[in-house]
Parts: sequence; C-alpha cells; structure tokens
Amino acid sequence: MLDFRKILIANRGEIACRIIRSCRELGIISLAVYSDADADAMHVREADEAIHIGAAPSRDSYLDGQKLAFLAAASGAQAVHPGYGFLAENADFARACQGLGLVFIGPSPESIDAMGNKARARDIVSAAGVPVIPGAPLDESQPLEAQAAELGFPLMVKAAMGGGGKGMRVVREPEALADAVFSVKNEARAAFGDDQVILERYIERPRHVEVQIFGDSSGRVVALYERECSVQRRHQKIIEEAPSPALDAALRERFCEAAVAAGKALDYCNAGTVEFLLGADREFYFLEVNTRIQVEHPVTEMITGLDLVRLQIEVARGGLLPDVLPEIKGHAIECRLYAEDPSHDFLPCPGKLAVFEPPAGIRVDSGVQSGDTVTVHYDPLLAKLIAWGATREAAIARLERALAETVLCGIASNLDFLAGVLAHPAFREGRLSTHFLSEHAIAGRLNFEADTHAGLLLASAAFVLETESAACRRDFPGIPSGWRNVPNPMQSLSFELESQQESLELSYRLRPGGLRCELGGRAYQVGVRYSDGGRVRLQVDGKSRAYRVWQEGADLAVQGPEGRLRLKLRPRFIVPGAEDDGEAATRAPLNGTVTHVLVAVGDTVEAGQRLILIEAMKMEHALCAHGPALVEAVLCEPGMAVAAGQELIRLQEVALAEEA
Repeated sequence: MLDFRKILIANRGEIACRIIRSCRELGIISLAVYSDADADAMHVREADEAIHIGAAPSRDSYLDGQKLAFLAAASGAQAVHPGYGFLAENADFARACQGLGLVFIGPSPESIDAMGNKARARDIVSAAGVPVIPGAPLDESQPLEAQAAELGFPLMVKAAMGGGGKGMRVVREPEALADAVFSVKNEARAAFGDDQVILERYIERPRHVEVQIFGDSSGRVVALYERECSVQRRHQKIIEEAPSPALDAALRERFCEAAVAAGKALDYCNAGTVEFLLGADREFYFLEVNTRIQVEHPVTEMITGLDLVRLQIEVARGGLLPDVLPEIKGHAIECRLYAEDPSHDFLPCPGKLAVFEPPAGIRVDSGVQSGDTVTVHYDPLLAKLIAWGATREAAIARLERALAETVLCGIASNLDFLAGVLAHPAFREGRLSTHFLSEHAIAGRLNFEADTHAGLLLASAAFVLETESAACRRDFPGIPSGWRNVPNPMQSLSFELESQQESLELSYRLRPGGLRCELGGRAYQVGVRYSDGGRVRLQVDGKSRAYRVWQEGADLAVQGPEGRLRLKLRPRFIVPGAEDDGEAATRAPLNGTVTHVLVAVGDTVEAGQRLILIEAMKMEHALCAHGPALVEAVLCEPGMAVAAGQELIRLQEVALAEEA
C-alpha cells in the first residue's frame, strides 16, 4: 500500500474538519487551505498545517485547481482529498494532481468525466440496464421552444455539471423557460465554472432515494444501502435518513443492484452515490452519480459502523474493501443547520455567530464555533446534527431533544424550522416527497403568546436593563442593579417580534435583585440572577428557569424552556434622520456580489420584473419590481460587493413620473 504521510484537503468548513479527524486517527498530517475570508476559520485552526491560497471569491481560491495541485506537491503531500463541492467532481483537477505525482482521493478522472456530464451519464447507465428519465442536453443551435416541446412540460432545467442542489429550476409553462435557462446558466457558471444545461422531464412528487456505493482497485463495487433525502429546499437536502422508510427488503435489493450496475459500468473506484427518483408507483429512475463523498454520508456511517472517509483514504492507498459488509443496524437521521431565514424563502444570513453551543449526546459535524463569521462567499452550512436510534421513532426523538438543546445566537438559522419538520405528522409517518416543504406548513418559529412565553421576553428585558445599568455603574460599582434612593415610576421597553412582525410593550419598575413587570395585562414579580455568557435565571411565580440572551445593538436573541425568539429593541425616542424611504428604493436583501444589472435609467418596469441579480453563498438572488415604475437611478454595477440593506436602485411610480 502507498504511504500517505501528508494529505492536502482542498476544501473548507465542515467537510474539511471531518477529513482532518480521519487523518488524525490514521496518523496522517492534515494540510488545510484557506482564502482571505477563512484565515481564522475552524478548519484552519484544527489542521496540523495550513496554507493561504488566495482571495475570498472561490474562483480565486478554492476553485483554482492548478494552484491547489501545485501547492500540494510543493508542500510534500502525497495525496489530495477534495471533500464535496468546489473541485470534488472536477476531472481536470484530478488529472492535475496525478500529473504532479499526487493521489487524488476519489474516482478516476475518466469516471468523473463520464458522470460530470449528466446527459452522457444517462447514456452510460442506461446501457447497463438502469432506468433513466427522458431528457436531453440543451442544443444552443436549435430553438429552445422546440426542444422543450419534444420533451413536454413540466420540465427540469439543470446544470449539466451541477450538484449540491444548485443550478436547478422547475418550469411548468413555456413562457418561463427562457428565464429559467438564463438563471441556471448564471448559477452554474458561478458555482461550477461551467454553464452547460440539460432539460429533463419533471417527475411529479417523487421521493429522492440514493445508494452509497464504493469501489476498489480490484474492480469490486458494493452498495452500502440507501439514504432517504426527500426533504429539500431549493432542490437541496436539509434532512436525510438511513434506511429509507419507503423501502422494503425487495425494493432495497433492486435499488442496490441498479447502483452497483451503474458503478461497474464506470469501473468505479472509491466513494460515490447513485441518486434515484422513486415514484408513487414504486418505479425508480436514475438521476445522477455524485463522484465524491456526500454531505449526508454520516447517516450511512451510523447504521453500518464504517468510517467512509477513512475507507476513502485506505482505498486510495491501494487497500481493498472488507470481504464481509456490515448489515443495517438501527436508524439514523441527519439535519443540516444553515445560516438562513426560512421565513424569507431560506435567504442566506451571513454574519457573526455570537454563540454556538452544540448539543450533547449525538454526533455533530461542525465547521464553526462561537465567535466565527459566516462569510457571504460560501455555502451557509454551519453544522450537521446526526442522531441514531434503534428505531426511526427513537432517532427522531433523540434529534428533537438535541435541537431543543442547541444554543445559536447572532444570526438567523433554520434551527427551529428543522424542529418543525421533525414534529410534523407527515414526517413522523414517513409520508415524504421532494415537495414535502411546499405541501406542508412547518411551524418554524415560535407563535408568541404573552401568557405562555412571557419568560422569554422577561429575560430579554432583564438582560437589556442589566447591560444598561452596568454601563452606567462607574462611580458606585458596588450598588446592586435596581437600587434607587427615591421611588421610580413605571417605564417601558418596546420590542419587535421577528416571528410575528409586530411590536410588544413591556412595562417595568426596577427593584433590587429583580423587576416588577406588566406584560399582556398581567403583572409579574421577577427575581433575576445574572452570570457570564448571557445567562439569566428568572424566579417567577415560585419557578426558577434558565435563559440565554445575546444582544448586539438593537438585535436580541433569547432561548429558554419555552423556545427561542429573535427580537429587535425599538428606540425609546425617535431618531432624527431615520425616516423610511419606502418604495422609492430597492435594497440588497443580503451581502453579496452584483452579477447583472438588467435595467437602465429611464426604463419602465412591470411588477415582478427582475432588476438586479446578486450572487451570494453560491446562489443567485433576484431583486424584482413590486409594481409598474420608472428606473430613476441605478446605484450599483456588475462585480460590486454590496451589503444587506444597501440601496441598489431607485424607482419612481409610473403615475408620479407621468404627472411630472
């Protein structure tokens, strides 16, 4: 077997940290790489060595294959692990590594090439007897409408070189096809460096079931069972489990046989995943082969006891797969914790992660720690929470408990949304499809009720008042909070509740060791104790409860036994110059980079018309007109980095323009 003394990890975040752990167990030196934006990232801190690779944009750092291969060779590494995403499925990168005498920990460049183009992949696996969905690559020389008509609507437009759920659009009407192709091309170019597109017949309400395969240098290909990945947003998985609740033993055998046939048709070596769509009639169709380790590989590890990353390294060294494969043991569920806002179409939410305390008792694969900054330049995945149980019900219960115990403050996340999915009756019953989230209302945020959730607001108020008091406590630091030498009148704090887009006022009077409060028509005598880290313990009606509160400026987050809230403290006095400029301006919804300005000054736009495209976290976001208007000013240009809330374009209602 080959001797790997050092491995360069051509990736970042959670997967880089995961690979580092397996390297450490094998006694192999891990070499991390980092961009300007990742100089202080967790994977850099955990690696044995780290090397700078360029500017923050991925095209200047993590997507520069020639630079990465050269640095790996120059550093004395014997192998490169690409992780997932970025260059993991780039055949040219694999060849560049091999050309410098490095081992690429993944399949051969030929296998990557064969599966990288999804139209070619369909032809290969179809010849091996694997069922495929009707489809074809987009022919730029032929009318788009004619190609679509031949397949019929609805259609799936997707990036030929895509993956990770990026570069995909469902089109139901011919009128929407051109825009969908345009968007997919832009997104694919940004995420994968290639804008090829294919069209496929869209399968209604399928389940997404995939099979983990592994091949070794002897030509043996095995299947390590399936994963259910139907709960998705934006065609990207957020909850995965193994085994699938939809498969019995006979159907599982059919899936595994088809996956192995696909692997053998490719002479596949190392880890890969064969993805299928399963229809309501229990017929399934080939979707694609991901020629890399998957984000959701931990659930397979949990039910088999295998370390798939370690197995990748051992197979790359020339080792063979075990003669006897493990059987399925129990059930595992993984949820992906993202910095995103489910209430605003899962908009990415970069920023500083003030507090992140993962739960105990389950597996957590994380790429961040408290104090880290979630950058706009990359995918917003924070961590993966993976729970195992002897049964599916036990695994769900364990994961629910873990989500409730997770502390996350400073940025918006899908933490509560994930808990809402697990609690939904359809999920518990295993009634899943890729339309799960669009078909079911998920209670992703707390519906605040003063009687039930008062403690959350009381803890927030106590923390705000203690912070203000401590800042003013200079001359007499020994005086307890709330002490007065004269009676003080009732005062008030006003909060905006993010969960309901409304405000709530809390009246209070300070007293030593606590507060007297009025909220929702009820009076509370509150004893308060403070400790470091935003910990607040309230004594209310004879009950003692612990809370965690985080504050930065006017933004607050509070977590306690009743749940968690994100709040904004409203100013007590009107701030001059803070007027809302209303509909006259269109602002960036998040930090990102302007890729296209689609209108010019003087243009007349209609409701829903796209004005500006912004690329952030490898996704494209469009700013659209809210109604008929005249473009009065364009305040950005392609390539410009913009901040959330920044004014990008100024519109004037058409009626006002005509009067002028």
